[in-house]
Amino acid sequence: MAVIISFSNHKGGVGKTTSTVNVGVALAKKLGKKVLLIDLDPQANLTQSLPVPNTEFNSYGALIGKHALIPVRVDNNLYVIPSNLDLSGAEVELSAETGREFILRELLEPVAKNFDFILIDTPPSLGLLTINAFAASNSVFIPLQSEYLALQGLAKLTEIVSKIQKRLNKNLELGGVFITQYDHRKILNREVAETIEKHLGSKVMKTKIRENVALAEAPSVHRDIFDYNASSNGAKDYLSLAKEIAEIYK
Repeated sequence: MAVIISFSNHKGGVGKTTSTVNVGVALAKKLGKKVLLIDLDPQANLTQSLPVPNTEFNSYGALIGKHALIPVRVDNNLYVIPSNLDLSGAEVELSAETGREFILRELLEPVAKNFDFILIDTPPSLGLLTINAFAASNSVFIPLQSEYLALQGLAKLTEIVSKIQKRLNKNLELGGVFITQYDHRKILNREVAETIEKHLGSKVMKTKIRENVALAEAPSVHRDIFDYNASSNGAKDYLSLAKEIAEIYK
């Protein structure tokens, strides 16, 4: 049965999609795990970041009951549930549905046995789509920029995770927090990283994702960081992070 992980932060621009893609690819291509990536963001940035074949099956169609959750093969061991802009209307369309928080969990039940890891890219909000992801997940991993405003957002997100634990998914846990866009030469980055580690202790991943232009360039040509520039700091850091995550669930 798959380990289901949501990557979430309601603050945009923190590297959430980049992390979902590249941790997933590292698990599949480098560590030999069978991985499903689910794009649950109406912006569809995950879908656009990989060479996903055209398909009529997507996360929106599955959530509204048009079809089952149909994984699309992208590479050896790597599958995707793509998204599109139609997903932006899903929260309104599903608002009157009974058990609307558990739709994704139910959709994943027949699929989860086929994968080692299922990684969900959530929207930068704490609405129904994100709640569906949390209700279906074993863990939430939070990417954080090493800046002070990120700490305020972290408090709100951990509060939501705690509420989901109590009301919807008692098995959900905070899997870990990891720092993105990190530059050790900047005093602010080092200070914030130290503060995060002081407050969250063992929940802070050892790997820090360094600032790396290749990570920004790769999605523009629909490639993951390992295909785009395997020798980059971005590739090294995401492989290290994927190893850390795999070690937690071995």
